[in-house]
Amino acid sequence: MQDDKTVSHTSGGVDACDGQQAADLHALHSYWAGLCEGAMVPRRSDIDPRRIGGLLSNAFIAERIAPGVTRLRVAGLHLNALMGMEVRGMPLSSFISPAAREAFALALADLFERPARLEIDLYAKAGLGRPEMTGRLMLWPLRSDLGDVSRALGCLVTQGEIGRASRRFEMRAVRVLPLDAETKGARNLDLLAGGPRDGWHGRGAPRGRAYLRVVK
Repeated sequence: MQDDKTVSHTSGGVDACDGQQAADLHALHSYWAGLCEGAMVPRRSDIDPRRIGGLLSNAFIAERIAPGVTRLRVAGLHLNALMGMEVRGMPLSSFISPAAREAFALALADLFERPARLEIDLYAKAGLGRPEMTGRLMLWPLRSDLGDVSRALGCLVTQGEIGRASRRFEMRAVRVLPLDAETKGARNLDLLAGGPRDGWHGRGAPRGRAYLRVVK
């Protein structure tokens, strides 16, 4: 992969991730974890696309360009199919429904600033020419060649027919796993459809405007 080249709860009857996808995602996480040196975050240049295997069309590299904003630098063909166009250079939030983008930005702040890895369960409603879909978005932090944590390895897998593009997803659950506390387990964060609630405040989260709740 070269930069700037083209990589808890669900709803309905479509699974977020099938058995083979789950196994492939576990293998991808193990590959990323194997590149870590102690608590260090791997470099972008450490990623070898030949090691990603069956998820190459689902994988991507994203670059942080502002707090809560990432741009796709490398994107697999499945992401292009979901959007119905070339997605290189587009914000990663293009795949998220507009109502959920503020919450997504808060999760991205954790990804880069803690740093942490993210697991996000996704759901897309059925509509005209668009069957119901579920999916899982996983993100692992990476360092740039300058040493700052400003890149991310990601993977987006989906279940269900794409139908008419473009497809955008609601976030049904977000799991934030800080790298310095993974042995303590994930923080499960359920989205609240009713609007702001007291609860989780990620780094940079405006007080009183959290959209995520810690589920113990």
